[in-house]
Amino acid sequence: MVIDSSPLPASETESYAEKFARDGYVMVRGLLSPQEVEEIRQEFARIHANGVPGHYERNVPHDGVENPDDPLYQYPRVMMPHRYNDTARRYMLHPKVQAHLRAFFGQDPVATQSMFYFKPPGARGQALHQDQFYLLVEPGTCVAAWTAIDDCDAENGGMMVVPNTKDAAVVCPDEANKGESYTKHFVPVPKGQKPVLVEMKAGDTLFFNGNVIHGSGPNRSKTRFRRSFICHYAQGDLRRISGSYHPLVRMDGTTYEVEKQTSGGPCGEGWSGSLH
Repeated sequence: MVIDSSPLPASETESYAEKFARDGYVMVRGLLSPQEVEEIRQEFARIHANGVPGHYERNVPHDGVENPDDPLYQYPRVMMPHRYNDTARRYMLHPKVQAHLRAFFGQDPVATQSMFYFKPPGARGQALHQDQFYLLVEPGTCVAAWTAIDDCDAENGGMMVVPNTKDAAVVCPDEANKGESYTKHFVPVPKGQKPVLVEMKAGDTLFFNGNVIHGSGPNRSKTRFRRSFICHYAQGDLRRISGSYHPLVRMDGTTYEVEKQTSGGPCGEGWSGSLH
């Protein structure tokens, strides 16, 4: 266990909170130490090697045909590892992540989701989307903590965000290009705006709210992975969230339940949010 629990200065969290409130996203450089990054990398390498039935998501093409040659079939993302893995749970509740989230929310947060992406060489990306479309947090919106486990840039499919979309309406998405995106949803970029690449080093964490339009392109590197550990959070007084995210986790590690979201969201009744 190598987690750094030393407190962050209030002036530091307040400075990032101001940027987050202004832009809807902010990057914290070096939030995790090299030792912490290595612990996460090694733990998920072990999970991948051993296999955890029921917790892998096979990223198959849109036609539903499994392709063993697809890099994302060989290295599927790991969904909700905090539900069965102590290392994932500890990093989901990392003290420094908590400190920033408290500054963003102005109150204690709750954890709703954890994920790990391997994104090996040749893997497709994820088309532009909005996280709140899936989580349907009420009131407010969710916040992601997207931590780079490898250096991320244009070549290996680094993260892109669309500025000035922190208050964008959550929309029912269009169909994505299946040749470049392993997910089927795509949110068009508002007129006059364009995605911006966020270059990151291993250990950097990008926080963004659930309305921000974001995504990534394919990993065009022949040798480099673009691994990332991603968690989603909501403000502690939320009333509803989509059913797939239950139970929630308080920052002290205890679990609790809130109402399951019954709204169909922007796609209307009959659609329900699910893990994305």
